[in-house]
Amino acid sequence: MAYAGSRDAPTGIAGLDEVLRGGLERSRTFLLEGQPGTGKTTIALQFLVDGARAGERCLYITLSETEDELRSAAASHDFSLEGVHVYELIPPENLLDENQQQSLLYSSDLELSETAKRIFEIFEDVRPERVVLDSLSEIRLLAQSSLRYRRQILALKHYFAQSRATVLMLDDLTSDVNDKTVNSIAHGVVRLEELAPEYGAERRRLRVIKYRGRRYRGGFHDFAIETGGVRVFTRLVSAEHKGGFAREALSTSSPQLNALLGGGIDRGSSVLMLGPAGTGKSLLCLTFIKTAIERGESAAMFVFDEELQLLIQRASALGIDLQGYIDDGKLVLEQVDAAELTPGEFSSRVRACVEQRHARTVVIDSLNGYQAAMPGEQALVLHVHELLQYLNRQGATTFLTVAQHGLIGEMRSPVDLTYIANTVLLLRYFEAHGRVRRAISVIKKRTGMHEDTIREYQIGGRGFTLGEPLHAFQGILRGVPEVLGDVPLLRRSDA
Repeated sequence: MAYAGSRDAPTGIAGLDEVLRGGLERSRTFLLEGQPGTGKTTIALQFLVDGARAGERCLYITLSETEDELRSAAASHDFSLEGVHVYELIPPENLLDENQQQSLLYSSDLELSETAKRIFEIFEDVRPERVVLDSLSEIRLLAQSSLRYRRQILALKHYFAQSRATVLMLDDLTSDVNDKTVNSIAHGVVRLEELAPEYGAERRRLRVIKYRGRRYRGGFHDFAIETGGVRVFTRLVSAEHKGGFAREALSTSSPQLNALLGGGIDRGSSVLMLGPAGTGKSLLCLTFIKTAIERGESAAMFVFDEELQLLIQRASALGIDLQGYIDDGKLVLEQVDAAELTPGEFSSRVRACVEQRHARTVVIDSLNGYQAAMPGEQALVLHVHELLQYLNRQGATTFLTVAQHGLIGEMRSPVDLTYIANTVLLLRYFEAHGRVRRAISVIKKRTGMHEDTIREYQIGGRGFTLGEPLHAFQGILRGVPEVLGDVPLLRRSDA
């Protein structure tokens, strides 16, 4: 993606550069703030390492960590600090007496003017094009007052600007979180946050607070710290991804299912499957995957609730060779751990399957597991809406499953997404002639006509087998049907 051009200094983090619409504007001062542990140092190191690779002179001035700690952090990500000058700002011996040398708080004993003088001296020696100053909390403590602190930051900003350096200042927000002095002075501000859910790994996200003269991508963006650095998962905006494709009805190998669906599922639409546990929602999705691959297309399936090998075995019993599809590169089958994965990373995985693997059938099984990865129901609705809009505009047909609470009688869904999906399939249990049976019906289809009947179905060695419409029953959807006449039901041998 092309941005403003050479006037920007890339951060070395593709997702962050996308959020910033190119990177950090050169010869400007930026603030990166966040509580300890949110990833400030890692981002700062990536920024300098990327500059060093491009042949730029880079300087890391640290007031809070030792040089050894910084190099150890860089080594943990396999970063090479070749070309990056690391300057550990420690108090000169003539400012400390023998007792002060034993204090772990020795940096706060430095005079502010002496600290600034030494920053300018090392800058003149290196003449860097990229600078990281870590951290402002130490300077704030030395300043003692907000006025003096502001004047010192302004002095640093003007000095660096005259030298045409791109500066990234770090603030760990430990001294005074309400002090917004640097926020008003800096050309741009990026805030990092860490969320600790009741269960699962911590979640990290960032937001651009300000960026003068730049239309950046607003809102929160999830990110992760991995070996190799930070990965930012840019918030998905479906309106930015408009693709052209031919809308057509995609039929299955079952004439009865095609008839129920009014000819098939339209390309670029979304299908929501509702039903209690065990009604075969996942296996019905596999039927659509098999049909897509037989058409010569690729597919992707994201499984939240089931172990993959068990799913592969169950599919094999229906004559669907998932492992063979995977080996041929026709299917991406991924296990999703809702306790470990952020919503932004999940969207990124889906996008990779569509844009890089050209998947035209996408299955999310199930939204119950997806909801566990979201901070709340409203966030889930907005996130799914944006994701479905994106997939629809890419010409991908999406299948989502929701396990409703209960087995028979009144059913409740953990979240109502029926108004978002283009097609809604309802799967139900019902009892007839002393057997537990299954029924399927189409509740909604935006893109065309469909049967308003209810059909029995069975799952067996031939996959999904649908019977004739159950005209002689009433109350099937409630799970307590009444027999109004004679109707041929499916036999066990039909499956």
